[in-house]
Order: sequence, then C-alpha cells, then structure tokens
Amino acid sequence: MKLTKPSLSFWQIFNMNVGFLGIQYSFGLQQTAVNPIFSFLGAEHDQLPLLNLAGPVTGLIIQPIIGAISDKTWSPRWGRRKPFFLIGALIGSLCLFAFPFSPALWFAVGLLWILDVGNNMAMEPYRAFVGDKLPNKQLSFGYQMQSLFVGAGIVLANASIFLFQDWFGGAETVGESAQGIPKWLYYSFFIGAILSVSTILWSVLKTPEIPPSDEEFEEIKKHNALPLADRIRTPFKEIVDAIKDMPKFMWKLSAVYLFQWYALFVYWQFIAPMFEESMNFDKSQALSQAAKMNTTYNISTIVFALALVPLALRFGGKKVYVFSLFLTGIAMLTIPNIQDPVMVILPMVLFGIGWAAMMGIPYSMVSKIVPQERRGVYMGILNMMIVIPMGIQTITFGPIVKNLLNNSAVNAIILGGVFFIIAGILALRLKQPVSDSEESDFIATGGAH
Repeated sequence: MKLTKPSLSFWQIFNMNVGFLGIQYSFGLQQTAVNPIFSFLGAEHDQLPLLNLAGPVTGLIIQPIIGAISDKTWSPRWGRRKPFFLIGALIGSLCLFAFPFSPALWFAVGLLWILDVGNNMAMEPYRAFVGDKLPNKQLSFGYQMQSLFVGAGIVLANASIFLFQDWFGGAETVGESAQGIPKWLYYSFFIGAILSVSTILWSVLKTPEIPPSDEEFEEIKKHNALPLADRIRTPFKEIVDAIKDMPKFMWKLSAVYLFQWYALFVYWQFIAPMFEESMNFDKSQALSQAAKMNTTYNISTIVFALALVPLALRFGGKKVYVFSLFLTGIAMLTIPNIQDPVMVILPMVLFGIGWAAMMGIPYSMVSKIVPQERRGVYMGILNMMIVIPMGIQTITFGPIVKNLLNNSAVNAIILGGVFFIIAGILALRLKQPVSDSEESDFIATGGAH
C-alpha cells in the first residue's frame, strides 16, 4: 500500500533544507575562488575550462549511481538518503580545509576532483530527500526553499572572500603565501569546512525520513538478497532503464540545460578574469569584485526565491522559468560594458532572479512527473543533464576562447549571455507536466496544515 505523505509546516521545510547552506557554500567557493587560485598557481585563461573538468565528470558518474543506490537502500537507524549526504559532507569538509594549502597547480586540481566527489555525493540524495518528504502540493515550495539556501550559502562564501580581504589583506602576517595564494583566502575555506558538516547534521537530526512503502520495501529486500555482482550491476541497469523510460518533458529540458549550464560554467570561470580585463584590476581586486557581484546575485536569489512560488502558481512554472532565462542572458550581455563597479549591481540582481528560478522550478516540475521509487535515479539523470554541458564546455571552450574569442574574458561572458537567450527560446517548447494549482491552498495558509 502506498504511503500518504503528510503536509509539512514552514519550519519543517526550512529545517529540512538547512544542509544546502553548507553544500552551496562549498559550491560558492568553487564558483568564485577556485579558478583564481588556479591563476595564482600559474594557470592561463585558456587552461581554466579543462582544469574544471572534475565537476562535470564526477557529477556525471557519482550522482546517478548514488541516486540509484539510495533508491534501493533502507536502514531503520540511518534512513535512505542520509548516509550518503553525510559521507559526502565529510569528504567535502576535509578537502575544503586542505585546498588553500595547495603547494602547486596539480595538487589543487586533484583536490578539486575529490571535493567534487564529496559535493556530488551529498547533492543528489539531498534533492531526492526533499522530493521523498513532500506531497506534490508542496514540492514547488520545498524546492524554492532549497533555492533560498542555495543563494544563502553562496552569499556567505562570497561575502567571506571580500570581507576577509578587506580585514586581513593588508596585514603583513597574512600576506601572500609561498605558493602565491593570499592567506586571507584561507579563512573562507576553513569556514566552509565547518559548515559542510554542521548544516547537514542539522537537517539529519531535525528531519526523519519516511519509511518505504510495502511495495518499495519488498523491492529493497529482493535487491539485498541478490549476489554481490548483481547488486553492483543494478544501479547501472536502473540508470539505463530510467533513461529509456524518461518522460518527453525531460528530453526537452535537456536541450534547455545544454545552453543554460554551458553558459553558467562560462560565467563562473571567467567573471573574475573579465573584471581584470574590463576594469583593469589586478588578480586580488578582480577576485574581490567577482565575490561582491556573486554575493549580490545570491542575495537577490534569497529575496526572490520564495516570491517566485506565487508567481509560478499564477502564471505557470514554465513562463517564470523562460522569463528568468531571458533576464540572465540580458545580465551577462550587459556586465562587460559597465565600467563602474557599483553599477554592475543592477544586472547582477537580474542574474539572481534567474538563478533562483533555475535552482527551484525545473526540480519541482520534474519531481511531479517521475515515480517515487525512481526519484533518486531521475534526480541523478537530471544532474547528468547539467554536467554533460559542463563537460562539453570544459573540453571545447579553451580552444574557442583562444582561437575565436581572442583569449578575451569579456568576449567569453558575452557569448554566455547569447547562450542564455537561446536557452530561453528552447524553454518555450516545454509543456507544463502538472498544474501547480493544488499548491495554492498551502501557500494561502502560510504552509501550516
């Protein structure tokens, strides 16, 4: 018999998503600080895409496999998803602590690979965890709450960078380290190492998992009774079968994601070098400016994340998502043409609105149309749609920057803006899988039932 999921209060949904603060703090450092660290250690512009290959490769391999394994997991003590994002958080924490001590470029690149394994191991089951807990009428609210914590984590990461530079950057005792990395940058990574574990523990201790239904439990017992070789093969078979049965909506979304996530990876790699080029900043100034701008867009994400829920109810998730992609494209096309560091705030607000929609609306739409017993593997496949464009970008964009864009970070950001406009056009083809009207009662009552 299928279990009926109870509606959760605002604070229950809040507590359930707190762990995303630590995960996204780590991703915030990857977006803003890792590529400048590569530059401090001697990397050139055209090398940056390939040096970021860890994210796409580990996401492509780790997330769908962990999703499929967690679908077939249940422990009365540890639950279904929690063991995986706890282990992932511990791996990420250790890597964050070690990262600023990197003595050479190869060491930093290797740590990034391990860090991405930990982050991806935490991320995928967490996405499924939210879908497991919430009834359909609360999914949009739950994933937009997740989007809020995505913004908050990245805000803290970026704010720590420019604040620590301001507070400690001029002190002789915390000047540049022997390997070229400013020591004020160390503190941001230390905070991330603490948050990675502590916020995950908060959600784990505050949020019990729902036990499997009778049918799911029988499937899990059958799986556990299989020989070891068969159990190892099962996740790969689950991924292949799920792709064969994948809803048409997800195939159309994959085309949108191809341009959306290619463009986002361009932004994260080239925003700091762009400020060096467009505003004649040195590397430390460019890193600080990029951190301020990333803080701005993520504050915008925090402000607009939950506000997008009633807009999606009124106009439909698809329309809000399409509009957000166009806003982000306009922002990226505008940023390189602004010389005043303060005025860059305006397009970054638009970028933040887009980021809020991108990190919430597609997940709620997909979660409504995939079967509960396959939610983990489908969330992993959705992540494959993110990391495949990133992988393509890491392999192709170095030669594109060098040979077609005159090795210019400004031109790279402009091309990213064009790709967002294309993503918005492709998103017009999406067909809303399920009406959001059933969520209106939850929103109207403030989330209390």
